[in-house]
This record gives sequence, C-alpha cells and structure tokens, in this order.
Amino acid sequence: MNQTRTLLFFALMFVAYLLWTEWEKDYGPHPVAPTPAAQTDAAAGAGKANADASVPGTAAPATVPNETAAAPTDGKGEQVTLSNDVLRLTIDTRGGSIVRSELLAYPDEPATKTNPTPPPARLLDDTPEHFFAAQDGLVSSNGAAPDHRALFHAEKKEATLADGQKSVSLDLTWTDASGVKVVKRYTLKRTDYVVDLDQRIENGSSAAWTGNAYHQLQRVPAPKANWFKAYTDPAQHSFFGAAWYSPENKFESLSFLDFAKKPLNHQITGGWISMLQHYFFVAWIPPADQNVTYSSTIVDPNSATPRYLVRAFGPAIQVAPGQSADSVARLYVGPKLQGTLDVIAPGLELTSNYGWLTIIAQPLHWLLSKLHAISGNWGVAIILLVLLIKAALFKLTDAQFRSGARMRKLQPRVAALKERYGDDRMKMQQAMMELYKKEKVNPMAGCLPILITFPIFIGLLRVLSESIELRQAPFFGWIHDLSAPDPLYVLPVLYFLVTLLTQRMMPTAGMDPTQAKMMKVMPLIFGVFFAFFPAGLVLYWTVNGATSLLQQWWINRSVDKAEIKARTA
Repeated sequence: MNQTRTLLFFALMFVAYLLWTEWEKDYGPHPVAPTPAAQTDAAAGAGKANADASVPGTAAPATVPNETAAAPTDGKGEQVTLSNDVLRLTIDTRGGSIVRSELLAYPDEPATKTNPTPPPARLLDDTPEHFFAAQDGLVSSNGAAPDHRALFHAEKKEATLADGQKSVSLDLTWTDASGVKVVKRYTLKRTDYVVDLDQRIENGSSAAWTGNAYHQLQRVPAPKANWFKAYTDPAQHSFFGAAWYSPENKFESLSFLDFAKKPLNHQITGGWISMLQHYFFVAWIPPADQNVTYSSTIVDPNSATPRYLVRAFGPAIQVAPGQSADSVARLYVGPKLQGTLDVIAPGLELTSNYGWLTIIAQPLHWLLSKLHAISGNWGVAIILLVLLIKAALFKLTDAQFRSGARMRKLQPRVAALKERYGDDRMKMQQAMMELYKKEKVNPMAGCLPILITFPIFIGLLRVLSESIELRQAPFFGWIHDLSAPDPLYVLPVLYFLVTLLTQRMMPTAGMDPTQAKMMKVMPLIFGVFFAFFPAGLVLYWTVNGATSLLQQWWINRSVDKAEIKARTA
C-alpha cells in the first residue's frame, strides 16, 4: 500500500472511529435489564404509589412523601462547610447531604489578566439547572430512622483543616423521641479527595432497631449542547452518566438515555457506584466485604428537569436496646487522577473510560506522565512521546516509506502503462503487478505499520482527551491550555502545511481521478477538522506528521543516491 492509500486509510478509519464512538453512546452494549422477578422486587421496595422514588424502602417500608410534596415542617436546614487543602464541601443539615463541592486545585477556567483568580471548579452543585448531590441516610422497618431529608443539627457551621492537622471532621446529629440517635460524621484528610462517612446509630429505645444504610448520587444532566459546541467542546465527547464496578463484571456504565430503558439492579460485593463526567467524577464506595444492592431510577421523570439517581443499598443492621452500631462508607469527589485511584478502590482508574482502548491508553498515559516528570511541560512530554513512538516503530515505517519511495520512482513507467491500456483497468492492474514484481516493490509493505500505528493514535487520542493533567496545562507562547483548541490556529495551519508537503511526496501515477481530487483537498479538510481539536492532540499529530515527512524525505534521498550509484557502478 503506497503513501497515498495510507493517508486515505487513516482519514477513513479516523472518521469511522468518531462515528463508532457516537453510535456506542446510543446503541452500544449496556447492562442487562433486570429480570421480571427483580423488577417485581424493585417495585415492592418502592412503597406505595405516593412513595418518594429517591428514598429506598425496606421489607416493610413506611410511606414516605415524594419529592414534590410539601417540605417537612420540623424546621429549616442550614448549610455548613467542611474543608481540607484541596476540597471544600457544603453540607445541608436538611438530610445531612453534600450539596456542593469545590475543587480548590482546579480553577473553573484559566487565569487571565482580567481574572487572575478564577473560582474553583464545582462538581456537586445545588443550583437547580446543575443539581448534583451526594446523599446518604438510614431507613428502618420497625422504628424511626433519618433518611436524606431528615433534619440534623450541626454543632458548628464550619470545620477547616488547620496547619499541622492530618484530618478534620464535622458531626451532624439527629435524635428521635423514641431514644434512637444518629451521629453522622464526615471526615477529610489532608490532600485527599476521599470523604469518610460514619453513621453511628445509638439505640436508646426499649426495642431492637433494624434498618439499612443507603448512599446515592442524584443529578440533573447538563442541557443538550448546540451542534457547534458538540463538535468543538472536548467535554461533549466524553462519557456522561452512571458507572459502577464489580469484581466479576469489572467496569460497566449506563448513559442517561438508558436509565428508563435498562435500569440497574445488581447485588455486588466489593464494588462502587459513580456518576462520571469529563475530567471529574463522584463515587460512593461501600465497605469491600458488604453485599450491596445497586440500582438506578429517574426521580420525577415527567418534569422539565428530571433527576437521575443511582443508589447503593446496604445490608441489614441490627442494634439491640442500649447498644450502638456504625455504618461506614467512603465518597470520592474529585479528578480522574490516573495512578492513584486504584489505591482507593479496585477498578476506580477505569472511570477514565478509555473503553476497548484501555489496554493501549493506560500504558501511554503512564509513559506520558513519566515524560512530563522529566520535562516539566505537558506539551514537551507529548513531543517526546511522539519521538519515542517513532523510534519504536522505525523499522516498520522504514519499510513502508522505502516502498513508497520506490513506487514514486516508478511513476513515469506507471503513467506510460496507463496511457497504453487506457480504460482497461484489468490489464492495467496486471501490468502494474508485473512491474512491481520485476522491480521488487511490495505495494502492501505499508499495511502492517498502519495496523499497529492506528490503534496507538486512537489510544493517544483518548488519553489526550480524557487526561485531567492536560486540563488548562500551558505549552509555550500563545497556547495556555492544551485541552482547548489553539486560539490562533497556528498548530492547525502547521499541520495543513505538513500534510500538503507529505502529499507532494506521494506517488500519484495510476491513481483514480476521483481519488486524486480527494487527495488535493485532504490537507485543507484535515486542517479545518483539527482547528477545533484540543491543542495537545493537534501538537501530537503535527509533530508526528513532521517527523514522518522528514523520514520520508531522508529515505527518498537515500533511494535516489542508491539508484545513481547503481547506474554509475
């Protein structure tokens, strides 16, 4: 396969990949829908017709008002804050839920002269249009229990990690006239995005208390973007929805489009459940030894802003009179930091959601991070990664480029064959094959390099698109954010020039006229196409194209010298 067909192959495969990723969002494999028995159990657990879909039920659930009913009349909740050096949480005492989280190390937008200190990125959010909350609570079949709408009391309005402290905690207390008391404690450690939750149940009543703890994430999806933003915003190409992990089935996901069609209902031991978005995610992580029921539902599905909910419903807890028991869980609220997440819980690094390219993308991310540790600049690390990949594949690409150089030398003879046989394509192809055989040129020499380099390119595309490390990472000069398009379009123009020069070096004799016309406009198409891609990706592809161009030029020159030497010998 000559260089012309190589470029066309890459173009078609790249477009096919983009189409495939979009198809997967709507029609790809998703979790198996629950069996009729499971659906019956789920319906029974939902309680009566007026039960709140956001509150789980036990074997004999109490009737709970739905979310659209009047607010509880036992007082108004207040907001309190819990902070460490990387995370600031806002907790509503109405339910003791985390309703807002600010990632202090990640500005919402790059700093500018007019806005040198932009606000931190917000993940959990209590505004109606971006509602996203991490909720937890208790339900009981034979006594009082505080769910995620009960009114708690906080002893202080703010708890902040002080210098020299390793951790900071905030307690919220709920009491019932029967003597049951629940103390909900949230704890943050220094430089940690994990929130430790301990719900301590103190049974001061005269009867045994039986109930369950649950932890859930509830959010309103982002509004649908217009076509231009859907194409230019890298976040629009990232998975947005629910995901969970089990030791048996590993990582699974559920888009918001499939919540109604294929609801989750699984029992898992040693797993976690999450809501994912570009760069960040939130995940509830129950104790690894607990058998937990994971489920999904839509709260108020007929409203203008339905909320999508995923829940982890824990095993039964029994507390004898005069005794106490603790229900613990962890909540991760933060970035998709590769290399650190699997330490928190098995499979948590899969939240980067590289899909079937994980086996390629994860090693590339590891290598890229090592190169950044050496260079101190993510743009330089991308360039170094290109050079390493080119060096590793040098022998393969050398055979491809030498085949292209020899075929380029045969262009006059191929043109003569085309003139001789005219429109007789069969005789033309036979004559070309005989010519290639006589001159010992293998037109298929470029196939193997393509089969190897294309998955690497797509894997790196996923890495550069999903890596939180490249978010707002500067390169040099005018490029202040490698995860955003080049603001001056310099890199797309350079890529256009590289592609144009590469095309000039390709053999074109014997090419179909339609294919030849396509090749002439291909550099411009790709230049425009890459104008809206993240600068980091365009940097990679520009440097990759430039090194390939240099390699092809050098090989063409060496083939010319060898031919001259053979004629003069």
